[in-house]
This record gives sequence, structure tokens and C-alpha cells, in this order.
Amino acid sequence: MEIRWETQAGTDYSGSALILCVFEGDGPVAGPLQGFEEWTASGEISGKTGECTLIHRPAGFKAARVLLAGGGKREQFGPPAMRKLAGTAVRFLKAKGISKAALVLEQALSTSDYASAAAEGALLGNYEGDRLKTDKSASKFMDEFAILGSGEDVEAGVTRGRILGEAQNWARELANEPPNLMTPTVLAERAGEMAAQYGLGCEIFDEAKMRELGMGALLGVALGSAEPPRFIILRYVPESGHASKSTVHLGLVGKGVTFDTGGISIKPAENMDKMKYDMCGSTAVLGAMRAIAQLKPGIPVTALVPTVENMPGSRSQRPGDIVKTLSGKTVEVLNTDAEGRLILADALTYAQRIGCTHLVDAATLTGACVVALGSVNTGTFASDDAFFGQWQAASTAEGEKMWRMPLDDEYKELLKSPFADLHNIGGRYGGAITAALFLKEFADPLPWIHLDIAGTAYIEENKSFMAKGPTALPLRSFVRLATLISG
Repeated sequence: MEIRWETQAGTDYSGSALILCVFEGDGPVAGPLQGFEEWTASGEISGKTGECTLIHRPAGFKAARVLLAGGGKREQFGPPAMRKLAGTAVRFLKAKGISKAALVLEQALSTSDYASAAAEGALLGNYEGDRLKTDKSASKFMDEFAILGSGEDVEAGVTRGRILGEAQNWARELANEPPNLMTPTVLAERAGEMAAQYGLGCEIFDEAKMRELGMGALLGVALGSAEPPRFIILRYVPESGHASKSTVHLGLVGKGVTFDTGGISIKPAENMDKMKYDMCGSTAVLGAMRAIAQLKPGIPVTALVPTVENMPGSRSQRPGDIVKTLSGKTVEVLNTDAEGRLILADALTYAQRIGCTHLVDAATLTGACVVALGSVNTGTFASDDAFFGQWQAASTAEGEKMWRMPLDDEYKELLKSPFADLHNIGGRYGGAITAALFLKEFADPLPWIHLDIAGTAYIEENKSFMAKGPTALPLRSFVRLATLISG
């Protein structure tokens, strides 16, 4: 989809459809909405979030149609709500075969942040995960989307939104690939291609290199699969003269299990197909690097992605096996379906070795977190209050909901093993917490944040603003964090 910024008045736009924002409980209408006052006053058009009313050949407009899109209560309408409104409008219009549209930013909304959210939401709403369908007769997409606004930073906002939207859709496409086509090798190749395109440093470790380094936890997970593991490292370094005064080197770590059967501790057959999404942490990290390479924050950012397939082959690790991690600590593997924390352990250790000063990891890690928080909030664990404050500011600005969870030392007792330094599971209760505390063993002493995205990495049905499948969360927050730290 082509995203454009234009300064013309909405009444002068002559494309297929013009989108106007309508708010719940607004007083007398003015401007372009004045012609619809009768309908808004009567309540026929309420302005509630997600409401769409399409009007054909409206008087006073050159556009063939006007779509009145509900934004909810004006005082609660921020850039995250604009993102959803734009996505909803695009999905509503493209379903009717409309391929060109424009959204009007009224004066109060003609800012960089609203423009960015509008562009991003339009791109997210236009995406469908139907790449492999042979009959695309039912597939409908919008070709052009213009944003009409007059603020001085609107154009820059549209550019930022386009970069973020395209990065998220790229990440969603990676995660949507079926597991027979998206293996660790393929993921590494796609990461390398993206890095070359956007000027990122790239290094890919094969099995031999990982063995040489001593990544025993990562290699143990990969034993049961015919597909070899990979360890992906992407590096962004600010250009000379553009670096900020911050001494932070941000490390983003993403779980990249391209398919997870559970290994010997095999999962039930029902819904196992969704385990292709066990790589969503990695795709969010890789997509964030694509956006960071273009938006150019002033701090170095390194992405580290351990990627494996967890299969119950004849060489699979067994419950009771003990592996030696890159850090030197030993882990007794009680459950082979708790594999994500094993591969992340070696990645977090390696991130410290190469000089990262602050770490954030994202992983579809535990069902326990889904039980606790559902699909609304991402479970968030932080070892440092100041770093968490920065993360909270970044995620709130991007509308990616996070909920901080505890890391009390008492829970660590559940990870004690009589035969090794740690168990890889802590029992039935507090499963998301014990998983986070396991990772903390390999992130200490650095400021570190763990994001359990098991409930928020993908949606199981179409939303008004987004197609079912991967969400690319928390890509936006990663990018905002790097920008915020840069100052």
C-alpha cells in the first residue's frame, strides 16, 4: 500500500472514500462534519469506537463516499486509538472493494504522533495472511492511503508510521509462514537479507560455532530435529556524529522456536498447529531492527535470536538430562516443553559477553502467563525499576499494554535441583514467575526486562482493525525504547 501525506482540505479530496473521525458525545459539529449534524444529533451516528457509517455522494464533498469512523470519547482518544481507527476504516472499506482512501486529521490531531499512528494502522489493517492461497479472488487490498493534515511535523509522522507499519507486517509475514517453509535456516536467511537491505551488521552462528562457544542449553533443545539450529546477531550502530551521549548498549533477545512440539514432553494434538507462532518473539525483535535501521536512534542496538525446532526425534534430549549453559551453570531438564528459557539463557549470556548494558527479551514462554493475564496484557518482569520506568513510558506511548509481575526471591526455591544448579521448571504454581526467575539467572547483573508474550503474540480471530494471526507485539515498544533512551 502506498502511504502519502497531503495538505489539501478534505472537501477537495476526489478519491474513492474520505474518512472523517467522529467522537462520542461531541457537542455541535463543525467543519466537514457539519453536513451530517442531523444524523449525529439524532444518535444515528454515535461515534462509538469501531462504528463505521458509509455515506455515498455526500453534498459538499468531491469524494465519492465519506466514511464516518467512530473514535470513542474524545478525551480518551490518543495515538493508539487512532491506530485502531485507521485499521478499522481500511478493513471496512477494502471489504467493499474500495482501493483508494484518505483520512482527515482535524487541527487538534494534526501532530506527528497521530499521523504516525494513522499511517501505521492503515498498513496493519491492510495486511492479510493469505500469501499461500492459490485462489485470491476473495482477497481485497487497498492500494493508496492518504493522510490529510497541516501540522508541521505531520509529514515526518507519516514517514515514521510507514516504517513501523511495514516492519510489523514483515514480522507478521515471517511468523505466519508454515513450519515446513520457516525453519531456523530460513529465518536466518531472511534476517540476513533484511540486514543487507537496511545496512545492519549481521552474523549467523551455525551448530559448530555454537558448540565451540559452549551453548549447551541451546544445542540441547535442537537435538531432536533434523533442522539445524542457528544463532542470529544483528547490529545497529549510530552514524558518526549522530550518537547520543547515552552509554546504553541495548540488547534485544527474541525466542525463535520455529515449531514447538514440546519434544519428548509432547504437547496435545489440539491447537499444536499454532506452535508455528512460538517464534513470535524473534520476529518482533527482527522487525524492530528493520525499523531501527531506518529511524536511526542515537544508541547502539543489538538483536540476538536463538532459533531452533523442538522435535521428539531419536536424538532428543530427555526429561532428566543435564545440560551445561554458556554461562557455565548446569540445568536439569525436567520438561522438554520448557525449551524457550533454555535457548534464551545462552542468548542472554552471550549478549553480556558482547557488551550489551541493558537487556529486553520477548518470548511466547508460558501458558501460565496466559491464564494470569489473558490476551490483553503482556506479562512484564523487570530487575531494575529505572529501566522498567523507561519501558513503561515506551510501551504506554505505543499502546502495547504491559503488566508488571513479581520476581520475589521466595519463588527461586522452586527452581532448586539436587543434581544441577537449576531445574528448567518450577512446578505447577507461579509458572510465569519461575520461568522469568530462571532467565534472570543469566541476565544478572544487568538491568533486564522479560516479556512473556504468550497471550499477546497472536490473535485467534479477525479484529475490526487487524487480521487474525501474529500481532508483531512488542515491536513498536522496542523501537520507542531505543528512541527514548537516545534522548
